[in-house]
Amino acid sequence: MSGKLKSIAVYCGHQFGTDSRFAVDAAAIGEFLGRNKIRMVFGGGNVGLMGTVATAALDAGGHVIGVSTNNVIEKQEPVHSGVEVTVVDGVNERKQKMFELSDAFIILPGGIGTLNELTDIMTMQQIGESKKPLFFLNTAGFWIPFVRLFIHMQKSGFIETIHDYNIHGANTVDDLIKRILKYEN
Repeated sequence: MSGKLKSIAVYCGHQFGTDSRFAVDAAAIGEFLGRNKIRMVFGGGNVGLMGTVATAALDAGGHVIGVSTNNVIEKQEPVHSGVEVTVVDGVNERKQKMFELSDAFIILPGGIGTLNELTDIMTMQQIGESKKPLFFLNTAGFWIPFVRLFIHMQKSGFIETIHDYNIHGANTVDDLIKRILKYEN
């Protein structure tokens, strides 16, 4: 897939993490999406990095769709006000809906859910079910342990090379934005 990315899912933590740069970068990504009229799809929460990226996108004039589950809404986190909300029954349906609504994916720092979404997208790329690009931001070196694990799995003969995936990593927001804009052309 090449051309204009009209809708990008952002996966990130529902907490802020221990480094203030995580929130700064999340806000910058949201602002970029909103300013460039790229619809943002996310988990729907109003907390942590999720809330930060959504608020920034909205403040920049963007259209934001939150996809959440009944369980998450009832027990864990409030839905972000100001976003279009789609509520689904479970986490697998949530991931499928976010995938359907998106032309590409941005991965920011996060926890188990973020890691799960990242590996789901990589698995779909590996087996040929998706060619949608995956952009991940390595804020403060957050994703270095994952990259090391990926290299270990490759060296151990369990996965092919990184070139078999449509993955674009960056260490700074500016570099990530350049990669997204370059991909669109």
